[in-house]
Amino acid sequence: MVAESVYDVVVLGGGSGGYAAAFRAAELGLSVALVEKDKLGGTCLHKGCIPTKALLHAAEVADATRESEQFGVKATFEGIDMPAVNKYKDATIGRLYKGLQGLAKAHKLTLVEGEGKLVARDTVEVDGQRYTGKNVVLATGSYSRSLPGLELGGRVITSENALQLDHVPDSVIILGGGVIGVEFASAWKSFGADVTIVEALPRLVPVEDEAASKALERAFRKRKIAFKTGVRFSGVTQDDSGVTVSLESGEQLTADYLLVAVGRGPVTAGLGYEEQGVKVERGFVITDERLRTGVEGLYAVGDIVPGLQLAHRGFAHGMFVAEQIAGLNPVPVVDSGIPRVTYCDPEIASVGLSQKQAEEAYGADQVESLEYNLAGNGKSQILGTQGFVKLIRRKDGPVVGFVAVGARMGEQVGEAQLIVNWEALPEEVAQLVHAHPTQNESLGEAHLALAGKPLHSHA
Repeated sequence: MVAESVYDVVVLGGGSGGYAAAFRAAELGLSVALVEKDKLGGTCLHKGCIPTKALLHAAEVADATRESEQFGVKATFEGIDMPAVNKYKDATIGRLYKGLQGLAKAHKLTLVEGEGKLVARDTVEVDGQRYTGKNVVLATGSYSRSLPGLELGGRVITSENALQLDHVPDSVIILGGGVIGVEFASAWKSFGADVTIVEALPRLVPVEDEAASKALERAFRKRKIAFKTGVRFSGVTQDDSGVTVSLESGEQLTADYLLVAVGRGPVTAGLGYEEQGVKVERGFVITDERLRTGVEGLYAVGDIVPGLQLAHRGFAHGMFVAEQIAGLNPVPVVDSGIPRVTYCDPEIASVGLSQKQAEEAYGADQVESLEYNLAGNGKSQILGTQGFVKLIRRKDGPVVGFVAVGARMGEQVGEAQLIVNWEALPEEVAQLVHAHPTQNESLGEAHLALAGKPLHSHA
C-alpha cells in the first residue's frame, strides 16, 4: 500500500513560481508540501538569472579595467581567471540558496526531495509516497530548447553548459539573438572571445521595440560582436578542435563552440498532466487569467504557462495562486505590465507595449512616441554610456509603453512600471522631481519633453 499525506496545497516544482506559491500559501496559514527533484530555487537561481548576471558583472569589471585610463585611472588588465570567476559566481548562488533553504524552514512547509508525477487530479507521487492536496499547483519550469535535428553534446552546448566552462573560448557561434544569446555574447566578448550571433529573424532581440534592436545592433558593431540576422541555421559538424556551422545561405562558420540559445521549452512531458484532463498545447499548460487549468483545484504557474518566461513573472504567479486558493481574490498578473530587462552591455529595459503593439491596439494615428537621448543626461555622460529612453503614449492619454537602452537602465524600469501600470499621463510624471545627476532623471526629462516642456532636450 502507498503511504499518503494530505495538505491544503501541494506544489510540484520548487523554482521561482513553485516556491513563491508555497511560501505565500504557508504565510496564509495553509498546510503545504513542496516537491522539487533538484535544488530549491530552480533554473533561475542555479542555472539561469543569477549565474549569468554574475558573469555579466565580472564582464563589466573587465571592461572597466581595460578602459580605466579614460577616467584617469591607471590599471592593467591581465586577463580572465575563469575558475576564479566561477568561484565568485558559485559563492553568490550558494549564499542565496542557503537563504532560500532557511526561508523554507521558517515557513514550516514540507519539502519533498525527488521527482514528482501527477497521478490523480489532487495527488502527486514521489518515490512511492503520495501527497494529496485540496489544491495542486503545477510549477515544473522550463529547459533549454534545441532545433529539430540539432543534437546537443560535445562542443554544441546550452546555456547551462556554458555556465560550467572553466576557460574562455577563443571563439563562439551563438544560435539565437534573443535575451540569452545577446547576454552570453556580451559577457564572452568582454572576456576576450570572438563572438558571432546567428538569428533567423530580421533583428536582434526581436520581441523588443524596433528602436531597442537598432540601438543594440549599433552598440554590438562598435564592440565588434558579429551578428547575422535574417539567416537560418542548416547544420553543424564538430570534431576535437571545434565546430563548423552551416547556414541556409551556403555560408559556413567555424568556432570553438556553438551555443544553442533558441529559447526555453516547458517541462510538462511525462508528468501525468494530460491524463488528469489538463489541456496542453505545444507543451504549455493552458490556463485562464486566474491560472486555473479547468480541472477543479489544479493551477499552473511560471514558464509552463504561455507568455513571458521570467523569474519575476513566476514569483507573481505563485503568490497570486496562493492568495486565490486562500480566498483573497487577488488581481490577475498581466504580462504586458511586467518589466523586462536584457542584461547585456548596453542594457535594455522595457515595460508595457512596443510602438508596433500600441499602434495595433489603438491605431497608428492614436499613438505618439518620444525618444530622449542619454547624451543629454549628466550621469550617463559620467558613466560613458549611450542610449535613449523611449516613451509610447496614447494621444492625449497615458503612457502605455517604455523602452530604454544604456548602461544600468534595468534599474530604471521600477519607476517605469509604475508609470505604465498606473496609467500615468506625461504631464503628471513631469510634475515629479527627479534627482540630479542620476540616470533616473532621464525618465523625468523624457516625460517633460512629452508633456511639451523639455528642459535638457530639443522640443
